[in-house]
Amino acid sequence: MDQKIIFFEDLGKQEYESTWNYQKTLFYNIIKKKKNHLSSQEGYLIFVENNHHVYTIGKNGKQEKNLLVSLDFLKHIHANLYQIDRGGDITYHGPGQLLAYPILDLNYFFKDIDKYLRQLEEVIIHFLWKNYGIQGLRKKGYTGVWVNHGKICAIGIRMSRWATMHGLAFNVNTDLQYFNYIIPCGISQNRKVTSLRKEHISFHEVKQKIKISFQEIFEVQLI
Repeated sequence: MDQKIIFFEDLGKQEYESTWNYQKTLFYNIIKKKKNHLSSQEGYLIFVENNHHVYTIGKNGKQEKNLLVSLDFLKHIHANLYQIDRGGDITYHGPGQLLAYPILDLNYFFKDIDKYLRQLEEVIIHFLWKNYGIQGLRKKGYTGVWVNHGKICAIGIRMSRWATMHGLAFNVNTDLQYFNYIIPCGISQNRKVTSLRKEHISFHEVKQKIKISFQEIFEVQLI
C-alpha cells in the first residue's frame, strides 16, 4: 500500500482569525469535493504560533462558568475571545504554544472519531518519550495529554463528512499565567497546566520533532 502524502505548511506567527479562516478554506474544499463525489485524498498539516493572546470556546463551551474574568479584563490584558466551531470548552492560545491542525479526509485513514483523537494524543506522547524521556499520560474520560506537572497538550476538533479541522495545542514555552483566567477545557479538577519550558529547547526544534512523530503515528509522508 502506498504511503499517504500530506501537504505540510508552517505559517510561523499569525493572528488566530486569519489561520482559522485559512483552515476553513481547506476544510470546505475537501467537503465540496466529497459532495460532488470527487477524490479528496489530499490532506494538510498546518503548524502555527499565535502572535497574540486568544481564548477560544468550543460549540458546547460554558463561558459564564469557565471564563473566570470579565470581558473588560480580557481587553485590559489585550486578549481576544472567540466562539469557534470545534468541540470542547475553553482554552488559551498564545506565543510559545504550537498549534497543529491536521485537515484530513478520514475516509482515507479510518472512519473512527475516537481513534483519531487517540492518535493525536499519541503524536505528543510519542514525541515526549522519544526525545525527552518524558512520559505523556492520558486521563480516562478526557481528551489531551498530561505529564506529572499538569496538562501539556489540549485537543479539540471539528468533523463533517469525515473531514477534520482544528487539532492540538502544545505548550512549548507558553506564559502559563494566562490559564489562570479560565477553567481549561472545562475540567475543574486538577486544573494545573504545564509546558516544556524547563527543558530549554527551541520552538523550531519542537516543530521538527513533532513533524517526525506525526509521520510515524499517522503513517504518512509530509511534503
